[in-house]
Amino acid sequence: MWDIFGQALGQPIHQLLGGLSRPSVRVYNTCAGYTYNNRSATRRAVAPGATAGREIGPYDDQVAFVHAADELAQSLLEEGYGAMKIWPFDVFAEKSGGLFISSADLRQALEPFEKVRAAVGDRIEIMCELHSMWNLPTAKRIAAALEPLRPFWAEDPIKMNNVAALREYAMATSIPVCASETMGPLTAFRDLLEAQATAVVMLDLGWCGGISEARKIAALAAAYQRPIAPHDCTGPVCWLPRCICRCTPRTRCTRRSCALPVGYYRDLVTELPLVKDGFAIR
Repeated sequence: MWDIFGQALGQPIHQLLGGLSRPSVRVYNTCAGYTYNNRSATRRAVAPGATAGREIGPYDDQVAFVHAADELAQSLLEEGYGAMKIWPFDVFAEKSGGLFISSADLRQALEPFEKVRAAVGDRIEIMCELHSMWNLPTAKRIAAALEPLRPFWAEDPIKMNNVAALREYAMATSIPVCASETMGPLTAFRDLLEAQATAVVMLDLGWCGGISEARKIAALAAAYQRPIAPHDCTGPVCWLPRCICRCTPRTRCTRRSCALPVGYYRDLVTELPLVKDGFAIR
């Protein structure tokens, strides 16, 4: 509907939203690979016996972050990215149903973070994605182990169906909480912010109710002094309306996966936002 409105008036959507507040917005690399949405292929890629490196193409980052996180971090810095997001705990959550992580598994999941810090220090930020797969006590244990490695945020550490539990998690760790791509309309984010359960508001335009609802959520986050970080994992039609990122002064960064725009995204759309030196500039 916004696209139709813009075409009728001969104006880009960002102009209809009040104009740009900045010429660009920072992007971070979600270290997914070409098989990211194929769960069986993903399991094979990150299995302990999988071959290190980028197997399918130049951006098979999900294999790389498990087996060569130090090399991946260096390559991302060379491409201008200042932040990367990884999820090495997921395979262990699937093993235990998210109920428990052993000391040995915890140590193995921490290795990619340690490799990045050893290789490039603090020159790149590392986000930790937890995909709402853990119960509260185990999520708190993971956070305590991660704190010395200084993650930029911990995303969706538990299921987003209990605001009080998420607040308890947030109060137990110095790692900022990012939540949540899985949440719906404005009222859900209002409850999250009122409870002071998140430091960063992550919304997905395709899931929260589109551009109109996203504008309201962004304004609400601003009222609570929280930045937003729009999510993308649902294809180029969701990636394109990121005009809201540059129309919202509170946008801290937005998500991008190097693999997807050079993969099937090109089969669906003729043009994608230009990313240069870690920033989306149009």
